[in-house]
Amino acid sequence: MTENFVLYSNIAVYSAMAIYTIAFIMFTLDLSRRSANVGATAEVGATIRVGQLASAGSTDLLERVDSSATAPAAKGPRYLRAAFALTAFGWALHVGAVFFRGFAAGRVPWANMFEFTLTATAIIVGVFLLVQVWQDLRFLGSFVVGFSLIALGVGTTNFYVDVVPLPPALQSAWLVIHVFVASLGTGFFALGAALSVVQLLQARRAAGKAVGLKFLDTLPAADKLENLAYRLIVVGFVFWTFTLIAGAVWAERAWGRYWGWDTKEVWTFIIWTIFAGYIHARATRGWRGSRSAWLAIIGFGAVVFNFTIVNLFFKGLHAYSGL
Repeated sequence: MTENFVLYSNIAVYSAMAIYTIAFIMFTLDLSRRSANVGATAEVGATIRVGQLASAGSTDLLERVDSSATAPAAKGPRYLRAAFALTAFGWALHVGAVFFRGFAAGRVPWANMFEFTLTATAIIVGVFLLVQVWQDLRFLGSFVVGFSLIALGVGTTNFYVDVVPLPPALQSAWLVIHVFVASLGTGFFALGAALSVVQLLQARRAAGKAVGLKFLDTLPAADKLENLAYRLIVVGFVFWTFTLIAGAVWAERAWGRYWGWDTKEVWTFIIWTIFAGYIHARATRGWRGSRSAWLAIIGFGAVVFNFTIVNLFFKGLHAYSGL
């Protein structure tokens, strides 16, 4: 039965990756459609300004131009809806892969790098889907789905291992709490970083600097993107704070001390410090605009570094996470 569950998990994850690939293409097509619409709208505006439609027979011509300018928009939402639906379907398969892996192992499936990658990416995509209830952030679909797809590709090709028993240090209920909450925090940090990247691009565009991405004209202004990123990062920071506390409690149960300056512990605290500084500087020092955006991006970069480089190349009590 274990072999069957492993097979089902692998089939589900590869199927999810195939669906994510199609969704990524659809999200990218939507961004392309937005750029095309901006160009068409600008052309129509220029035509009107030079008075080419001022003649008595201009009404019919204007209607034809408006029709041609809005036709891609009618197709665009279909791209976006299809991309979002495919992402939801791929996520369902992705979650199924996580559960089948857990059934095969008889435990929560996050005891090694492959299982961490499988679970964390499922949570990141899940956070992206859930956030849509609060705010339409589907324009981040290319980033979220693309990032998850690359992570799954690396995880399945470089980190895959057969189901193995848990090391003694992981045989605790705190494993479920600590890793799950950390993955939730990572999901919110990822969205905050993505919004910060778009914020920087919007700020350059508003300053008159060439960006070359016309779809930015269809996205919220830089200040709104910054506020959205801040709210998401605050939620992620709450989860990461709980991660730090839960990790300390778990360390005391497993190794008899709350803090031991292990590499993984240090980097978890560094990440907490970066985002604490981000929130404090923005709230009390007036750090707005590009400075806060870069700090959010650096913070998420530290999360990725902690998950990859620290797990793979640094030795310590958390070395099992690099299996």
